[in-house]
Amino acid sequence: MQSEKIKVAIVGLGFGAEFIPIYHAHPHAELVAICQRTKSKLDEIGDAFGVEKRYESYEDLLKDPDIDAIHINTPIPLHGIQSIQALKAGKHVACTVPMATTVEECRQIVELVQETGLKYIMMETVVYAREFLFMKELYEKGELGKIQFLKASHQQDMDGWPDYWPGLPPMHYATHCVGPVLGLTRGEAEYVSCFGSGTIRKELHKYYNSPFAVETMHIKFRNSDLSAQVHRSLFDVARQYRESFEVYGSKQSVEWPLIEDQPLVVHTAKRPEAEIPEQVTCPDYARYLPEEIQKFTTNGVYDLDEHQHLSFAQGGGHGGSHPHLVHAFIDGLFNGKEPYPNAVQSANITCTGILAHESAMKGGELIRLPDFTLNNQI
Repeated sequence: MQSEKIKVAIVGLGFGAEFIPIYHAHPHAELVAICQRTKSKLDEIGDAFGVEKRYESYEDLLKDPDIDAIHINTPIPLHGIQSIQALKAGKHVACTVPMATTVEECRQIVELVQETGLKYIMMETVVYAREFLFMKELYEKGELGKIQFLKASHQQDMDGWPDYWPGLPPMHYATHCVGPVLGLTRGEAEYVSCFGSGTIRKELHKYYNSPFAVETMHIKFRNSDLSAQVHRSLFDVARQYRESFEVYGSKQSVEWPLIEDQPLVVHTAKRPEAEIPEQVTCPDYARYLPEEIQKFTTNGVYDLDEHQHLSFAQGGGHGGSHPHLVHAFIDGLFNGKEPYPNAVQSANITCTGILAHESAMKGGELIRLPDFTLNNQI
């Protein structure tokens, strides 16, 4: 355990600004700098939260010897290269999802982490959301029994989002649903098969040469009898926002509600048929956190709704996950522990989606995950 606080810089102040007060409040972190290309936005956020050190240039920020760790919240196409640059500069990295947009970028991140001994975490909200933590608690207590099957979905209307979103293949950004199915048992994907279904409007095809409205993949777990099913849609599908995760066990199963903000449904085996399902209000898990940041599981960092980032407002607050993510990162650095998901685990989660789209474009061809995404392979 180190005695000094971890000095953190946040890069990207749209979604990233949500984390500033959490770092300010964490007992083992010190937010020392923020970075944003637009000076007016940089100064607005810096003034609002009292952050004096401000960078318009990411490259200049990486040269700052006072910074131990970088939290990246920039547009998706930048995640891979900026993580690589930060690791080469000797900085620990927390990066919002996905880890990268190519298998090769994921490989480079894993290899850099192994070469340098620096720590990396992909800030996947779902594996720290209260609903996931509820199911994980049941699993760890043995109340689910033997896990038999896992299922997840992420459906969202992405029209009107930034310019890299139009036409994005559904599985290129699948971490919100791949993360929980692998994360519950800390499993690894061994191979995937995926099918596309339906067609998005033609003007969207040109961006990624991808026609599918929906992609559905099956994941075979490594060293396990488990498999999981995941489906995603981003355009031209009528559906309320839904990030769902369901687990089916021999003793109990938990299903996500069909409508946002409804209770989870827990099914208990061997009861009279009418008594098998039970609606359950998911508890909050602020107790897992240092007292100083517990309040952030139930409140956004802004008082006014109009200031909340779209992903936070549309995502229902990400299940109270933001302070859990910060704590996983900082606690890992402060106490020398591996945060979940670390570089190898993040690569397995991210590459599962990237390769699933490749499978869909090849008519469902089975594709194996590369060795660097599997533990003890490199």
